[in-house]
Amino acid sequence: MTIAATQASPAQDASHGGHAVTARTELEEFRASVRRMVDDRIRPHAAETDRTGTVPEHSRAAFREMELAGLAFPEELGGSGADLHTQVIAVEEVARGCASSASILLTPWAALTPVAVHADPALAATVVPGVARGDELASFCLTEPTGGTDLASLRTRAERVDGGWLLNGQKRFISNAGHSTWYAVLARSGADSSYGVFLVHAGDEGLGFGKPEEKMGFHGFPTADVHLDDVFVPDGHVVGDPARGYQYMMDTLTYTRPLVAAQALGIAQAALDEALAYTAQREQFGQSLSRFQLVRAMVADMATAVAAGRALLHHACDLAVENTSASRAAVSMAKLFCSDTAMSVTTTAVQLHGGNGYMRDYTVERLMRDAKVTQIWEGANELQKMLVAKDAYAAHERR
Repeated sequence: MTIAATQASPAQDASHGGHAVTARTELEEFRASVRRMVDDRIRPHAAETDRTGTVPEHSRAAFREMELAGLAFPEELGGSGADLHTQVIAVEEVARGCASSASILLTPWAALTPVAVHADPALAATVVPGVARGDELASFCLTEPTGGTDLASLRTRAERVDGGWLLNGQKRFISNAGHSTWYAVLARSGADSSYGVFLVHAGDEGLGFGKPEEKMGFHGFPTADVHLDDVFVPDGHVVGDPARGYQYMMDTLTYTRPLVAAQALGIAQAALDEALAYTAQREQFGQSLSRFQLVRAMVADMATAVAAGRALLHHACDLAVENTSASRAAVSMAKLFCSDTAMSVTTTAVQLHGGNGYMRDYTVERLMRDAKVTQIWEGANELQKMLVAKDAYAAHERR
């Protein structure tokens, strides 16, 4: 099932209203098809994936069969060429069933976006198709023990040698570490503040991994340190200009933050669904919990936040392709709001379950643990607030 880009441009929407309706209809049909797959193939195994901490290979198989793994990549690289709206719908629906599986899906997209956009076509043709088929995974290696947001503190270095570069350093909290075929490593490439993106293959000498991290949530999503000890990267495996890696990374974040927002939104939607089902069937004082006024007020707040997050997210998707300061602010708003919504909605869902919500037999306990990290990774929400405020002040000054 190949999904092509379906979202009409703003100009098309203005002059051809029917095109916009068609696009929305196709997107909702796609959402329904992914939801059916998730309910059949992924959601039934989510609790076991969380309990055992194993990579959800059943989800990867489902992604391959539905051709979801290639949504983010152009057709010439083996993908579907789907737009960002389609991608966030896929991530949201998968996360509704299993947040770990959603991370397995979206992480390779984030890792190889700089490759698909900026790399030499020969390098892209070597690296991307295996990931687009779903046969291989990829990781983006940015964060280090000294920090991730503070690029000035990054210590991983790429030293120029004959025919390529030698990489030395340590990356922390790397998604899919030990399971990926390709690692896109951000490293200092000069004496100044120059950074490059270097592609390391799993079989390269000098590449190593730390112990798997034991996390609060996302137990089915492997995370570990990546060690680089004189790893040789040939010139042909450098992404674009080895001095422009910082800009490549910033461009990538404008694209990946909506994906993380969608993941958070899927977790929130799952928690809302669980709360509705539980309060509708649970009785206290001779009536369903759903008849109590305070319960209904809590549910109303949850439903409103989820709907608002979805609207904000798709607005951000409309703007993301422009990659302006305004679009980056919109993306930060979506990431901030959707992840905060995930945390608040899952917390409320646990509260509505009472003591049962604190027990692992109930889904909301896992959802609450999974929700927390969405406020932290891909730029902590405090950073998102700084970016949003910066753009707000700049816009005010322009008026």
